[in-house]
Amino acid sequence: MSVGLGGVPYGVAMRWDALFADMEMQLAAASAQDVALEVADRTRTERASVLLADRLRAARGEVVLTLRSGVVAGRVVDVGPAWVLLVDGAREHLVPLASVVTVAGLPHAAAPQERSALRRLGLGHALRAVARDRSLVRLVTVGGAVLGRIDAVGADHLDVTPAYEDSGRPTGETRALTFAGIDVISAG
Repeated sequence: MSVGLGGVPYGVAMRWDALFADMEMQLAAASAQDVALEVADRTRTERASVLLADRLRAARGEVVLTLRSGVVAGRVVDVGPAWVLLVDGAREHLVPLASVVTVAGLPHAAAPQERSALRRLGLGHALRAVARDRSLVRLVTVGGAVLGRIDAVGADHLDVTPAYEDSGRPTGETRALTFAGIDVISAG
């Protein structure tokens, strides 16, 4: 048997080298696994903070929203914290996010909320803009549809004056609709 430095036979020294190399590989594999677990955990944590509004803001092209009372489709043109504005040809659809059940055509990516104060406004603010316009709108609710003009907007409801379907003239009555019951407001 040949002897190496320090009188240790060559075969024994090689076994020590193999043992240390194996230990280094195990440590490297454990370290890589720890990094992979940490990345997966951070990804889950980040994904948990993404809002539907953030993903709608990142949408390009048409999305299809299934609401409690039906379906509406269009291109996303504006998004607030509690609403999305879609355009479908000449029609605009203001949709409260609370009425959305499913979304098709949504990207996996998310876009951060814009710093503009207008983009942070809630549903009531968007509805007040519609009321100021005095245009004839169709409000689809969980209880049915109403054609009319929005007269006033409160904190959690709005007053609408219904109009006749054939002429668009006011009926003379006023109805209060809760924000919670509204699925979509369409104009155009």
